[in-house]
Amino acid sequence: MAPDFSCSDGLVEDTSLQSIRYKRGSLQLLDQRRLPLETVYLDIFGATDGWAAIRDMVVRGAPAIAIAAALSLAVEAYNLEGFAGTSSDAASFLAEKLDYLVSSRPTAVNLSDAAKKLKEVILEVASTASEDRTVFQAYIEASEIMLKEDVASNKAIGSYGASFLQRQVCTSISILTHCNTGSLATAGYGTALGVIRALHAEGALERAYCTETRPFNQGSRLTAFELVHDNIPATLIADSAAAALMQAGKVNAVIVGADRVTANGDTANKIGTYSLAVSAKHHGIPFFVAAPLTSIDLSLSSGKDIIIEERSEKELLHSRGGLGEQVAASGISVWNPAFDVTPANLITGVITDKGVITKTRVGTFDIKEYIQQASGSFC
Repeated sequence: MAPDFSCSDGLVEDTSLQSIRYKRGSLQLLDQRRLPLETVYLDIFGATDGWAAIRDMVVRGAPAIAIAAALSLAVEAYNLEGFAGTSSDAASFLAEKLDYLVSSRPTAVNLSDAAKKLKEVILEVASTASEDRTVFQAYIEASEIMLKEDVASNKAIGSYGASFLQRQVCTSISILTHCNTGSLATAGYGTALGVIRALHAEGALERAYCTETRPFNQGSRLTAFELVHDNIPATLIADSAAAALMQAGKVNAVIVGADRVTANGDTANKIGTYSLAVSAKHHGIPFFVAAPLTSIDLSLSSGKDIIIEERSEKELLHSRGGLGEQVAASGISVWNPAFDVTPANLITGVITDKGVITKTRVGTFDIKEYIQQASGSFC
């Protein structure tokens, strides 16, 4: 991966908030480890670069990870020379690369879901295609469709969430959010932060509060960056100040993103989410998850089945999420899970790109039934 500091090549005014810059045959990912002080894009030439960028947190956020992975392979396929094989060989080549990309960060379901859908496309095309190039072309086009659909999905989440909160919570709302769920975590606009953006656009947001989100500081580095950029009234708090903020009556709702939602509504998200949900429950504050339907994994009955990624001990032993100087005593043991699982009983609703999933009369989510009916308009 090669850094690019240039500000040319068709960049738009708000390009610093684009985590993904793509045109056919070329992909650049914003190195989010360098934000907010530097804006540096890395050139991605193929699946190997894409895997490293995802694993090393150059790009993060479940939707953005999936899109970046798909497009990294699309770039490789577009520029591939000298491939000697049948259409079936091309499909096998792409499928193996997709499996490799999925291994970069296993907790986020969007990545495995995208890989599954792309495999279905290439296998179908390969069954009738006479040339390998036809399969590669089909893969490229399918990846590009995913990019466009992610932005539309995020805006739908924002719209549904803003409408629901104004009806069910109040007309002037202060929101607490965790980690980064905005343009930097998606192809554009955001999930939980997309709801905040929509509320602000409608004049219904009083203030947004964001946590630091240690140890990688996605809240202080990235969410605060986006909020300031968009001139949204916002305040940064320490992770440990969240309960006190709720106790002081400054928050009407908590909205977070999701890396995986299981069939019963249990939700895996950035470490610290569970603590926020417990605090919100204690203070009688509604707690919402904002995520596209692609983040829902009906194959898992509950959060007990979710594989939780553990990150390097260096992220806790050193400042700046492991990138700076050592701040902890040498020899101390470290436990550094990247995610935790919030039980469904602590979640008020799941804001999706098809509407808001609320609980049944018996107080549980019937997400499978909701998805089966999602071809209509629900909120």
